[in-house]
Formats: sequence, structure tokens, C-alpha cells
Amino acid sequence: MNDTSIEDAIAQCRELISILSDAPYQVGNRAFQVKASIGLVECSQGVRVQDALSHADRACREAKKVAHTHLVTYRKGAAAFEERAEELKLVETLGRNRLPPGLFLVMQPIMSLSAPTESLNFEVLLRMRAPDGATLPAGKVIVAAAESESGNIAAIDRWVISTLLEWIETHQHQLANTQFICVNLSGGSLNDEQFMEDIFALFARYQSIVHYLCLEITESVALHDLENTQRFIARGHDMGGKIALDDFGAGYTSFKYLKALSADALKIDGEFVRSMCAHPADIAIVALARNLGMRSVAEWVEDIDTLRALQEIGVDYVQGFLVAKPQESSAILAASSAASVLKDPDVANFIEGLSEPAQATVFDYEWHARASGAH
Repeated sequence: MNDTSIEDAIAQCRELISILSDAPYQVGNRAFQVKASIGLVECSQGVRVQDALSHADRACREAKKVAHTHLVTYRKGAAAFEERAEELKLVETLGRNRLPPGLFLVMQPIMSLSAPTESLNFEVLLRMRAPDGATLPAGKVIVAAAESESGNIAAIDRWVISTLLEWIETHQHQLANTQFICVNLSGGSLNDEQFMEDIFALFARYQSIVHYLCLEITESVALHDLENTQRFIARGHDMGGKIALDDFGAGYTSFKYLKALSADALKIDGEFVRSMCAHPADIAIVALARNLGMRSVAEWVEDIDTLRALQEIGVDYVQGFLVAKPQESSAILAASSAASVLKDPDVANFIEGLSEPAQATVFDYEWHARASGAH
């Protein structure tokens, strides 16, 4: 938008979003509503075209998460420009190293709402230690790996799985109350045949402990190639593993296809969980997850009102800062259950009032037995 002030550009973008999003599209006798998102960048004099496009792309990705406006604007001097420059440095670093230095794992407890004092389940999360000592979250590492051209994502996923399996083998005697350990697989890895063969070779090597693994696949990625995903899930089950579909609800996908995948669990997108007490429609999404015949895990649980609502709906597991932040593996090994890591006394009191542990232990065992092939 040449010779346009940022305020006028924002007004034009809002009008464009309204035009695109408000009117339904008619296809035959069916109507569809299409939502548009825009990333708008105020460019400084002399900015490179590729940098401007890169900033706009990032703003657009953020806009997709802003449910009410679908517009994110970066004005001159915005912190996002500096952050993007750091991201590009990381991309360059990953481009030189197939497996970047400084990778390590942290673990975040996942608490059962029927056996909070009897089970210790958790998700393994990737972190990277930068040369200056700062810790980079998985999201930045994965985005940078996706933008590099060296096949880093599959190498990173392979490192995560192999490192985790080695850790489980070493500490298995301290995981008596653990039924599952969640770990993410990126979409690029899922569609990499060599990566898949390498992973299943690892499973064969660690056959006795594969039953701990619950591999998370983003829902949109899982449905992109349904047949490939079905083959992967069937093979994973045959070897004793579990499969979870991550970010449930974010893509508004067909429940018919979700049922066809035979996954063990659905991880409900945190955006719905975080806002469910304020938006009844989000409660409906959470309730749907509970009724699809799979174990349900609610992410981003941050306050006790949300925890109470999830328990009333019947969600099986909760994960988020209200339970515990991601922590070192030594802290997980020192815990006796997910409930034992709770810091908030109100949450601890609420958990004490939940159902009897003995009933819940059977509930968790059934999932473990299903994935292990027991009856």
C-alpha cells in the first residue's frame, strides 16, 4: 500500500476481512463461511523485500490466532522485527548443523482427574540452549528448522525419541505410576519415510518400554494424508505405542475422519480451554472431545475455575501451569504423582475431593492395557 498511512492501511484491512469473512460462499445447495486473516507491516525506508514479506508472514500467522479481529499489525520499531531477526539467525545456525547443539528435554506433568494421586504421566518438551545461555522454547526451534533446507526437523525428532527412550530405559524402575509419556512428532517427520523406518527400528530395539510412549500428531497433519496416518497409527499400536491427536478443535475437522483414525487420545487445543469459561461455544468443543470415545487431555489449564469446569464435563486429563510448569527430569523422578507437584493450596484441596483413587487406577490401567495388547 504505497503512500498510505498505517491507520488507513489498518482500516482497509479490516474492511477486506469483513468482506471476505461475513458473506457465506454458496457451493451447490450448501453454504460455507470462510475466515480471512491478515498480517500488516509498516515498512521502514530501505527494508529488504524478503524481510518485509517474512515479517508479514509472521504477523499473519499470529492473526490466525486472534479469534475476534483476525488482524495483527507490526508498526515501525515493533519488538517483532527484532525477534524475527533472531529467528533468522537461528535458521542460519540450523542450516549449518543437521542436529543443532544445545538441545535438551524438559517434562510437564499431565494430571488424571480420576487418579491424580495414583498416576504420574507427563509430556516431553524440547528446548534449546543458545550460545549466550538463553533457553529457546520448542516453537522457535521447530519454526527455524522448518525454514532451513537441511532436513533438521526429522533429525531433531529422531534425537528427541531416541533420547527419551534411553532415559525411560535408565529410569524405568522409578516410573511405576506412569502410564504414558507424550511426545510430539512434527508434520514433516510424519511424511518422511526414512524417518518412519528409523523410528520403528528404535521401537523394535526398545520393545519392552514402547508402551510408555504416546506420540502426538497435530490433527490437521493427521488428516492431510488419512491413509498414511492410519498406517502409522496401526503400526504404532502393533508395537505397543499410543497415539494422540493434538490441537483438537483448531481445524474444525470432520468427526467422522477423527473416529476413523482409532487414536487413543485427543489433546484439546489450549485456545479453547483457556477461554471456555467465558465462551459457551468453546465448552461445546471441549465436551465433543470427551464424547468421541478417546481419552481427552485439556491443555493450557491456568485457573481453578477452568479445572472445575473440565472435571464437571468429564475430561480425563489436564495439563497446564495450574498443575505444573515444564521442569527438569530430576523433578519428575522425585515426584510420586501429578498431584504431588501441585503448588496452589486451593487446587490441592480441590483434587483431594475428587473420586476414590482405587476406581481411577482401573481407568488408567485400561488405557495402558489397550495399547499393550492386554485384555
